[in-house]
Amino acid sequence: IASVIVGSVGAVDVENGLAAEFGVGFGGGLDVEFGVGFGGWMRGKIGVFLMDLDLVVCFCGLIRCRSGSDAKRWFGWLRVIFRIWIRRTMASHIVGYPRMGPKRELKFALESFWDGKSTAEELQKVATGLRSDIWKQMADAGIKYIPSNTFSYYDQVLDTTAMLGAVPPRYGWSGGEIGFDVYFSMARGNASVPAMEMTKWFDTNYHYIVPELGPDVNFTYASHKAVDEYKEAKALGVDTVPVLVGPVSYLLLSKPAKEAEKSFSLLSLLDKILPIYKEVISELKASGASWIQFDEPKLIMDLGSEELKAFTVAYSELESSLSGLNVLIETYFADVTEEAYKTLTSLKGVSGFGFDLVRGVKTLELIKAGFPSDKYLFAGVVDGRNIWANDLAASIDTLQSLKGIVGKDKLVVSTSCSLLHTAVDIVNETKLDKELKSWLAFAAQKVVEVNAMAKALSGQKDEAFFSENAAAHASRKSSPRVTNEAVQKAAASLKGSDHRRATNVSARLEAQQKKLNLPVLPTTTIGSFPQTIELRKVRREYKAKKVSEDEYVTAIKEEIKKVVQLQEELDIDVLVHGEPERNDMVEYFGEQLSGFAFTANGWVQSYGSRCVKPPIIYGDVSRPKPMTVFWSTAAQELTKRPMKGMLTGPVTILNWSFVRNDQPRSETCFQIALAIKDEVEDLEKAGITVIQIDEAALREGLPLRKSEHAHYLDWAVHSFRITNSGVEDTTQIHTHMCYSHFNDIIHSIIDMDADVITIENSRSDEKLLSVFREGVKYGAGIGPGVYDIHSPRIPSTEEIVDRVTKMLAVLESHVLWVNPDCGLKTRKYSEVKPALSNMVAAAKAVRTQLASAK
Repeated sequence: IASVIVGSVGAVDVENGLAAEFGVGFGGGLDVEFGVGFGGWMRGKIGVFLMDLDLVVCFCGLIRCRSGSDAKRWFGWLRVIFRIWIRRTMASHIVGYPRMGPKRELKFALESFWDGKSTAEELQKVATGLRSDIWKQMADAGIKYIPSNTFSYYDQVLDTTAMLGAVPPRYGWSGGEIGFDVYFSMARGNASVPAMEMTKWFDTNYHYIVPELGPDVNFTYASHKAVDEYKEAKALGVDTVPVLVGPVSYLLLSKPAKEAEKSFSLLSLLDKILPIYKEVISELKASGASWIQFDEPKLIMDLGSEELKAFTVAYSELESSLSGLNVLIETYFADVTEEAYKTLTSLKGVSGFGFDLVRGVKTLELIKAGFPSDKYLFAGVVDGRNIWANDLAASIDTLQSLKGIVGKDKLVVSTSCSLLHTAVDIVNETKLDKELKSWLAFAAQKVVEVNAMAKALSGQKDEAFFSENAAAHASRKSSPRVTNEAVQKAAASLKGSDHRRATNVSARLEAQQKKLNLPVLPTTTIGSFPQTIELRKVRREYKAKKVSEDEYVTAIKEEIKKVVQLQEELDIDVLVHGEPERNDMVEYFGEQLSGFAFTANGWVQSYGSRCVKPPIIYGDVSRPKPMTVFWSTAAQELTKRPMKGMLTGPVTILNWSFVRNDQPRSETCFQIALAIKDEVEDLEKAGITVIQIDEAALREGLPLRKSEHAHYLDWAVHSFRITNSGVEDTTQIHTHMCYSHFNDIIHSIIDMDADVITIENSRSDEKLLSVFREGVKYGAGIGPGVYDIHSPRIPSTEEIVDRVTKMLAVLESHVLWVNPDCGLKTRKYSEVKPALSNMVAAAKAVRTQLASAK
């Protein structure tokens, strides 16, 4: 061996000929940093036993290099063979991975392209680099089943719509491969047509673009993205598992097109979309794919017999096309029912099944009761939706019990769902302290956790890694920073009351109107105004201590003054201060509450290029001092019109954070509610008479199983009522909800007992109004959004008049408010000014109509 290595020195271009990831250095013979041991004679730091004697002899022949190019070639082969070997010894899988990049590279590339500052080619170059990095990262970690086609420029469901050519007619698509123009028009709208509906992806904070399907849709294979990305990975030496949204879940996630009859069933389109799936499958097979993953998350919902039957029909029809492929059906986010489990494990042509064993604890019992002997089990034991380090010892216990059921050759260690829902890499976090960082695992670290457990199951346990993990869990459990006895005692005392206000909403609204003297159809906005580059720069420089506190306060006050003046010029009735001091509606409050920690780059995709940086709730929560009173009173001093105090509600703070997993979520929510209650009462004392407590995320926290709804809604609605139970009747409490389906929880919304609720409506085809058409009586004030703020499109006055008129057909004029769908933070002033001007003009026009009708 030594003679071979000496013969290679000088012939090998270490920088180019030897892959740095492989980690073999030639410094003084063999410096084995990566832990490769040739023939068992040498062990590295990680201690991988690589090759038996036959392979060593074989490699001795391979590595006699006479030139640098020979060395490059042979070490390329060595790297590939190493990957093949390491994957063969450990069964590991990742459901999906974040797309935005460690530092939001895709976000900035997308927004540059949308603004016309860069070309499609430049955007594609950034995307190609991100995909390459992700695949190589997983390959080098030793992951066996690496996903492809989980990258997206906007949304994976929209990608499937493009694949099927299911473009709504209004976008003017005339066939051929769908390009960026049509794709982004569906996602974002354009100057002439609105975007497709966007709604929450199950109970996450991710949003998907809802397909619009009718009986006459002409499905055609219009996007080859899945095949192209598989080939792209293969060219890099990475064999991947292409991932497709399954055909049945795709249809069940869709909505009927406007022109469809009420009797139309989305599942009636199954036989029309399956031929397109067959084409995709055929191309993937021809390209060399050996596995394919179908995501069928709808299987975890409460499905009827016809819906379950559709899965059997679909995969029976695909069986012949899938012949020669290994097929994985992936589920996530909750348990599967016993009926769904039976359906799933009986599907024809399927090789393996993926289950979320973090949130799907009951599924574990179904597996133990019986699992097909010839199938693979992809066990999702690493949490894809939170940032806490896995309890490796507990997970290994689970996996060992499963190995006894399915066999060691059929057990695959996996994530509970796509890692899309967690932050990217803790390596980029330089400000978190060492103790807290030891408790955490972001996407990159979760890949390592999956690999470590797969190795342990195959007899290659990394004792040091497991010991560090155990020490971190012990540290978190005993840390004094986690527990505050006073907070726990205060939260425990809440259970004796339902925290309702003393008088009913009708009496309160009457008292409030006497004080506020608002016109019929009062106008308002939801809270935030555009955040300009200059404004973000001021906040950034203040955080970096480049400007003084006095300079910062002066700059923010000046911005508030501009926003107030603009609203008065537009003649808006109830004003907001625009929130220029806030980076994010949850992070801003978390930064001022105890028990929270914050990342520098812990970004998570919400929709499109929009990313959020969820706080980490690691301990008991309390409010050391007032958080918003200074800015709200400063804004109120600038106007005689009512100025809303703007707060984020406890349920939304909870659902939009990475929440501690060592106590029930309800306990943490009650703690946050007490902190917000203190803030509400301080605002009232300071003279703020309208206070908005946003609960934008109340609906998304609803459990996916109906049997669990009542318990969640009980403590979530109770938490909201706690925040404002102590205010006077004359103080008007608003709340806001966005981008969700509300019809099934409307009675819980009424039970929140807010004085006014503003709610998303325009982008969901005014589904909310159907609740009131069906006879639900809502006595409080209500403002269904009259235009979509997530699109750059500016609605006309006539369009808004039409929307308000439709609302008045089912709502009384004395309770109706006129407002946009959501906050204006992401829009530009060039869009906001005309849109709000048209909104106010529309409200005045309808007021005139109402007055003349009397």
